Amino acid sequence: MSVPPQDEIGSVVRAGFWKSVASLVIKVATAGLTYLMFVVLSRTMGPVPYGQFAFGFALATVVAIGASVGQQTAILRFWPEEEVAGRPERAANAVRSGWALVLIASGVLSALLVLVALAMGLLGGGLWSVAHLFATVLLILPMAAAEYGSSVLRAQGSVWTALLPRDVIWRVLVPGAVWLLYLLHVEVSGAGALVLTALLLAVAMALQFLAAGWRHYENGVSFSGLRTYWAARGEASRWFLVGTVVDSAALNVDIVLVGLLVAEASAGIYFNAFRTAGLMTLFMFAITLVVAPMVAKHYHAGEMRQAQAVTTFNAWAGFLFSLAVFAGFMLFGDLILSLFGDHYAGGQLILIILSVGLLADAATGPTRIVMMMTGHERDYVRIFGSIMLVGMAIQVVVIPAYGLIGAAIVNAASRFVAQCAIAWWTNRHVGIETSLFGIFKLLPERAPRVQAPGE
Repeated sequence: MSVPPQDEIGSVVRAGFWKSVASLVIKVATAGLTYLMFVVLSRTMGPVPYGQFAFGFALATVVAIGASVGQQTAILRFWPEEEVAGRPERAANAVRSGWALVLIASGVLSALLVLVALAMGLLGGGLWSVAHLFATVLLILPMAAAEYGSSVLRAQGSVWTALLPRDVIWRVLVPGAVWLLYLLHVEVSGAGALVLTALLLAVAMALQFLAAGWRHYENGVSFSGLRTYWAARGEASRWFLVGTVVDSAALNVDIVLVGLLVAEASAGIYFNAFRTAGLMTLFMFAITLVVAPMVAKHYHAGEMRQAQAVTTFNAWAGFLFSLAVFAGFMLFGDLILSLFGDHYAGGQLILIILSVGLLADAATGPTRIVMMMTGHERDYVRIFGSIMLVGMAIQVVVIPAYGLIGAAIVNAASRFVAQCAIAWWTNRHVGIETSLFGIFKLLPERAPRVQAPGE
């Protein structure tokens, strides 16, 4: 395989850079609006109602990832893979069948959660005591649709249409509606906040469907080709599903565990600290949204050096941004958390501990997406999933004894070990160095010195 010249590598990086800038603009707006959303909710609701909202929001996020059946990751690989192979009809069928799977799984999981809520209400303090669980059910389909719909459009090269409805419009509507209710002296419960969030997300997703049709993106739903699609892509989809559930669990399960094992009000404190720590990975996440289909395209075309260039750019840009945000947390973490209210200002130590784990995440680069896009989703689940699941099991023991601090320490340690393990594996078995050290693979190779006559 010939080595492409450096100017070609530069063009690959520049192509990803400008789309990444657009993605970053949206994600920065998203971060600010997300903060506004949670700040408005926490300041207009009491600690217990807000804790119920945080619990339900985290639970809905995990269940919605399951309802996506791994299709939000699958389409990022299958669309460019089929397009490179010259099979546009199979690419279109992947989109339509993916939507069919999301709708079916969302219905099944929503029904199961309703049964769980009924059982808890009848065996506990009555159905009203678990009203926030019933409200959580309404979030599952909109969240699953938002995950998959965004990936469908990103796979086709869209940035604004893919991200604007959920990341900006929805996050403007929610705090605006909550603040209006507050001014009207309408008290919002945990269940009420979840219902409002679900309805406004559904509105945002409807706008995305309209915009995608107007821009002529493939975004239809069909059950006719589902059997063929699942026969060809079912095994990979199952591993994508397990991988995305593990990812979501790593970001949300400890919030649920804190709410179950400590107190609902404590879930709000941990929720705010984790969401704040997540700002560190904002740039990396924004870039990954763009480079995922690029990695798949270059890898499956045999262009390993271009794939390495895209990955290394992602790693360095994401890490430098994360490092700057981490420094800000060290200096002003308590001030940042106080935006949620005085009740939440004491979570700075939790914020710092969680941030250490996410800093390791940034330093090891986009390992997850590289493994997923190159056909190694099973190995990702096996390595990353097993380490994080062990960490979650430890948290069940640690949280009752050490509370929020214990949950944060176990989370950070598990993430550090897991990220280092998959980065090492990817370099060894895929041939792409996802960490900061990937830059050394892009240095021009020195030509062998030719011995002069007479030497």
